[in-house]
Amino acid sequence: MRAGMDAQTGRLLTGWDHCVQSIAIILTTRIGTRLMRRAFGSAALDLQDRNATPQRIMQIYVAIAAALKRWEPGFRLQSIKLTQAGGDGIFAFEIAGVFFPAGHLGDYSVSEQRSAVLAANDNGYGLKVVA
Repeated sequence: MRAGMDAQTGRLLTGWDHCVQSIAIILTTRIGTRLMRRAFGSAALDLQDRNATPQRIMQIYVAIAAALKRWEPGFRLQSIKLTQAGGDGIFAFEIAGVFFPAGHLGDYSVSEQRSAVLAANDNGYGLKVVA
């Protein structure tokens, strides 16, 4: 079973909760900003603060899908849905797919359907899990 530390509280995180935190870290890290791991992250942040045209939203979907495919072995994305888009500039995306509790170890024999809604934090930076 996958386990790690909650980045906010320092408590133990396991299973799906740890995977969601991992997804949030991947999607909020700009490519080229991690020392010794320059390729880590997502291009989604490079698309923020631009007009929210249908083409731009599709580019964000592609950036999310590419980052998760590359960096999160415990989750296989099946769908992305824009659930909130307002004049306040906060967008929320529901991601759904298959969670593999031991996927980080290369074991894909056990799977679960899971989803989470990710939105900007209250301060406008990073992501939080809404549901």
